[in-house]
Amino acid sequence: MQAITRRLGHQSLRPTASISSIKSIYPLSGHYYGGDHPRYGSTLASHKGMGHLVRKGTGGRSSVSGIIATVFGATGFLGRYLVQQLAKMGSQVLVPFRGSEDNPRHLKLMGDLGQIVPMKYDPSDENSIKAVMAKANVVINLIGREYETRNFSFEEVNHFMAEQLAVIAKEHGGIMRFIQVSCLGSSLSSPSRFLRAKAAGEEAVLKELPEATVMKPAVMIGTEDRIMNRWAHFAKKYSFLPLIGGGSTKIQPVYVVDVASAIVAALKDDGSSMGNVYELGGPEIYTVHELAELMYETIREWPRYVNVPLPIAKAIAMPREVLLKKVPFPLPNPDIFNLDQINAFATDTVVSENALTFMDLGIVPHKLKGYPVEYLIQYRKGGPQFGSTVSEKVNPDSYP
Repeated sequence: MQAITRRLGHQSLRPTASISSIKSIYPLSGHYYGGDHPRYGSTLASHKGMGHLVRKGTGGRSSVSGIIATVFGATGFLGRYLVQQLAKMGSQVLVPFRGSEDNPRHLKLMGDLGQIVPMKYDPSDENSIKAVMAKANVVINLIGREYETRNFSFEEVNHFMAEQLAVIAKEHGGIMRFIQVSCLGSSLSSPSRFLRAKAAGEEAVLKELPEATVMKPAVMIGTEDRIMNRWAHFAKKYSFLPLIGGGSTKIQPVYVVDVASAIVAALKDDGSSMGNVYELGGPEIYTVHELAELMYETIREWPRYVNVPLPIAKAIAMPREVLLKKVPFPLPNPDIFNLDQINAFATDTVVSENALTFMDLGIVPHKLKGYPVEYLIQYRKGGPQFGSTVSEKVNPDSYP
């Protein structure tokens, strides 16, 4: 019986006379319908920018944008907003992650079925990085860490990793766009090791890939941010907020959704953003004290500050830096008193006068006051409609 089945199977694979006659009339060779045909051929490596990719659909999640993006650092703060915007336009997003499989789980809901692809990788294994980059035509590096751990230093995370990704992308040959996300204020002469490492990472990427695009966002504000949330949590827990150096340093905070929009806008242009460096700051400049006032106003608490001089703040933060790699156990991550952030906030961090900004990408950034900081209402005492600075109003007519 099995022999009969095998014979029938072989016979079914042989071309019949009718099929041969059809082929003679309507040729079906690869010359007409294969990759050599201009309609179906790949245009990935032959054009500058993403403007010539084959697209299908109306531009929504179920469309095909032609972009296959590997987003390193997609499970972080900025990553979730970028993945959402890429998926919304019909892009396939490859999400490298190195922890639990639950880490990228929230991202899978942002795209159509099969469009968000989590891929486990090891950042210290070059072959692992090549595997997550193999199918991509766009690479976006969001990896960054503002404090050191026992396993990773500032230089390893912010400099060497960016350089390694650029080298592998260059060897790949099919990467059309490489976007490196750095940090506003990065400079090789900065007192902050984090900012020095970010500047070295920028230089390394542009050395390997001169047509890469560098984005330098200011302090980002959003639901999962690492500044307003920490301040609000500290203020609620201890009833005061320490202002390092009096809070007179000027910063230009930016809404995280605007930064994600800037990256997508750079991908969608005709290649004019390639090789450029963009400084992404919000429309308003705040001092640290003024930003803290906005936080207190939003959470409806009476502002109470403790002025911590710079030398005392550094002394409070120093023990962690000294003991970090000397004790046989991990130390808590710094929140308010982060020595490197204290050094970074010692100087003003605003957009340069002649820098390329949001406007050059066709984006108008949001002001912070209002929706961008509305997430802070979770810290209000008594619920979103109340707070310590709001007195309950009782209508006298309601008295019995």
